[in-house]
Amino acid sequence: MLYTLLAMQCITASAFVAVPMAAQHRRAQVMLQHGGKGFGGGEATRDPEPTVYDPNDPKGKQQAIHKAESFAEYLAKRSAGGGAAPAGGSAGAYPSLPPSVKPGVLTGQAVVDLLEDAKRRGYAIPAVNCVTSSSVNACLEAAAAAKAPVMIQFSSGGAQFYAGKGLDNTDFDAAVAGAVSGAHHVRTLAAKYGVPVILHTDHCAKKLLPWVDGMLAESEAHYAAHGEPLFSSHMLDLSEEPLEENIAICVEYMQRMAKLDMLLEMELGITGGEEDGVDNEDANPEDLYSKPEEIWQVYEKLSAVPNGRFTVAAAFGNVHGVYAPGNVKLDPEILGNAQTFIADKVSSSDAKPVSFVFHGGSGSDLKDIKQAIDYGVVKMNIDTDTQWSYWDGIRAYYKKYEPYLNSQIGNPDGADKPNKKFYDPRMPVRSAEETTVARLGQCFSDLNCVDVF
Repeated sequence: MLYTLLAMQCITASAFVAVPMAAQHRRAQVMLQHGGKGFGGGEATRDPEPTVYDPNDPKGKQQAIHKAESFAEYLAKRSAGGGAAPAGGSAGAYPSLPPSVKPGVLTGQAVVDLLEDAKRRGYAIPAVNCVTSSSVNACLEAAAAAKAPVMIQFSSGGAQFYAGKGLDNTDFDAAVAGAVSGAHHVRTLAAKYGVPVILHTDHCAKKLLPWVDGMLAESEAHYAAHGEPLFSSHMLDLSEEPLEENIAICVEYMQRMAKLDMLLEMELGITGGEEDGVDNEDANPEDLYSKPEEIWQVYEKLSAVPNGRFTVAAAFGNVHGVYAPGNVKLDPEILGNAQTFIADKVSSSDAKPVSFVFHGGSGSDLKDIKQAIDYGVVKMNIDTDTQWSYWDGIRAYYKKYEPYLNSQIGNPDGADKPNKKFYDPRMPVRSAEETTVARLGQCFSDLNCVDVF
C-alpha cells in the first residue's frame, strides 16, 4: 500500500512534465511552417492558442476545433444558420453564458461576468483545492460532465506539495513554483475539457503574503507577455488581524492586482475549524459571525479602488472540516441582512450588490447552502470532502485487488502470474479520480451548478 501511495505521487508529477516538452515540439513545427512566426504571424515566442473542444457536441464526441479558429466560429459553423449564433443564446462560446466566458482560464471582465451570471441565475461555483495534476484533472472531468464552470485553487501547502516536498521552501520558493506549475497545467488542459475555469489561490494569512507576492510577480510577467495575468484571482485571509489593518492591506494588494485585471477575495470574521495548518478550533464564537456594518466597511473601501474586482468571504458560522450534524450553526441570514444594508447605503437597485464566498461548507445542511446562494454566494470551497473521496478511491481499489498487490509475482490465478497491471500506479490513481469526479458531481448538483452552459 505504501508503494502505491508513493508511486501515485511520482506519476502525477511525471505526467505534467511531459506536457511542456510536447508543446515545445509542436511550437517548433509551427514556427518552421510559418517562417519563424507563431499562429497568425505573431511573435514566435508566444504560445499558440490551445485546441478547444465543443462542450455542446450532441453526440458527446468533443470534436476538436482548429487552433486558429475561435470557439464561437466553430459553434456558428455547426449551427443550422451556417454563421449565426445559436438561437436564443449569446454570440459567445456558450449560448447560456455571457459572451466573454470561453473555454479555458478566465481573467478580468470574464471572471466578473461569470460571477454575476451565477448570482443572477442562482448557482454557486465549486472551488476545489488541488494538490496534484491528478486532482486537477478530476476537477476538469467533473466540470465537463456537469456542463458547468469550476474554480481550481491552490493553498500554500497544496502548492508546495505540487512542486514536491523535496524542494526547499525557503521564502516560499517551492510554494510559488508549485502554484505556477499548477497554473500552467490548468491552462494547458482546461480548454481541452471544454470548460471555463477560474484559477485561484486559497487562504493567505499575513505571514504568507510573500507567497502571493511571488505569484503576482509571475502574473505581472505573464501580463506583459500575453495581455492577461497567469492567475484569475487570489485570496487574502487577514481575518486574524484588526479589521482596519485587514482592509488596508487588501486595498494595497487590490491596487496592484487591478492593474492586471485580477480579482481579490478577502475574508473578514473567522472560519472555524482547521485547514492546511491554520487552526481556529478555539475561536471566539462571536468572531464566527460578521456584522453588516463590517461588510459595508470592506465594500466601501474596495469599491473605491479603480478597476477593483473583489468577492467577500464573510463569516456566518462557517467551520472548516466535517462534523456531525448539528455541530455547525450556520446563519445565512447574516448575508441577506448585509445585502439589504449595503444596497440601502449605495442606493442601488441591485438587491445583491456583494458577491459572497462560502468557506467551510463540508457537512452543512443543504437548505443552508441553498439559502446562502439565494443571498448572493457565488463560490463555495470544496476540500475536506474531496480529500476523503480521493482517498476512498485508493482504499476501495486496494481492498478489491489486495490478493494481487502483495507481491510482483503470484496471485490467486497462479503462483507464476505477474501482478504488474494491478500495481501500476495509474490504476489506484484513476480509481481515486473516479470517486472524486462522482463526489464533485454531487457538489455541482447541491450548488445548482449543473447544465450551466
